[in-house]
Amino acid sequence: TGCRGTQGPQEVTSSKVEIGPLLPRDAARCAAIESLLFAGDSPWPAQAFRAEISTPHNHYFAVRDGDDLVGYAGISVLGPAGDHECEIHTIAVAPEHQGHGHGRGLLAALLEIADTRRAPVFLEVRTDNEAAINLYRRNGFEIVGTRKGYYQPSGADAYTMRREQRSAPPEGGRP
Repeated sequence: TGCRGTQGPQEVTSSKVEIGPLLPRDAARCAAIESLLFAGDSPWPAQAFRAEISTPHNHYFAVRDGDDLVGYAGISVLGPAGDHECEIHTIAVAPEHQGHGHGRGLLAALLEIADTRRAPVFLEVRTDNEAAINLYRRNGFEIVGTRKGYYQPSGADAYTMRREQRSAPPEGGRP
């Protein structure tokens, strides 16, 4: 799977917005957002979200505006303890909620998982998704390769990006 996108620099503007765990009951809403954002690139069905959420080495987050799920993100922690690496699966924000910092907040939650394990982080992103590429670069990612025809069925290329391992975040806060 690849990290398929989010918006660029943003601010969280609603006091009701919170990031927390993505729950199995959120799978249908995630699939609906997927179908809006990734229609040409095999959007995940609800069943795929339920499977990913229930896998022990995965960590999925939701951003909610009140009771409304407006975005989600997931990361896997791979490898043996002491030698972990992480792979970001996806970051997505519903179109009507983009531009408010939700993608940046979700990315911070994912990176906190990696930093706690002092693990490097990998992701794939469409080569034409400049907003997401810029967000990742601002967070220490570098392009390390290109995967031709990675996204199907569109055939769009993806960059593989990597962020080197970092130390655990300070107690009580995100980096």
